[in-house]
Amino acid sequence: FYGIMGNKMLTTPDGKYTNAVYGFLAIMFKVMDDINPDYMAVAFDLKAPTARHKMYAGYKATRHAMPEELAEQMPIIKDILRKMNITIIEKEGYEADDITLSKRAEKEGMEVTIVSGDRDTFQLASKNIKIRIPRTKMGKTETDIFDEDKVIETYGVTPKQMIEVKGLMG
Repeated sequence: FYGIMGNKMLTTPDGKYTNAVYGFLAIMFKVMDDINPDYMAVAFDLKAPTARHKMYAGYKATRHAMPEELAEQMPIIKDILRKMNITIIEKEGYEADDITLSKRAEKEGMEVTIVSGDRDTFQLASKNIKIRIPRTKMGKTETDIFDEDKVIETYGVTPKQMIEVKGLMG
């Protein structure tokens, strides 16, 4: 959404915003071309408060709300995913990055790729779980790929230790 914006928003002829739809699909199709997944699911946040919100009223209090231009595109993205028979996962009380099937899939012998802009997912990296962090500038998507070794090389800590690092960083 933000990487696609540039100086103006993309819109349909009738004025509906499409930056997020375009950006999401561009990244998703690139990942699908790159890794040709056997299975795929997409997790989304819901508006309901999470356990963290209930424990600490100030959790994410300084963050801006999702812009309306972005929020109105979410149903369109979800509708496209449903029409493509891609599983949508949402769970009240959980943020999307807290919903993960990766460890379960890894135990079943699968290689897993998580695509997220949230570096909190680095705690899940392993030999069989890779984290792809996409970034879009001027309409071009580039991806950084992290496995267990890359997390250690980049941050000097193991993926499990990333939990503590992120906790200290706030």
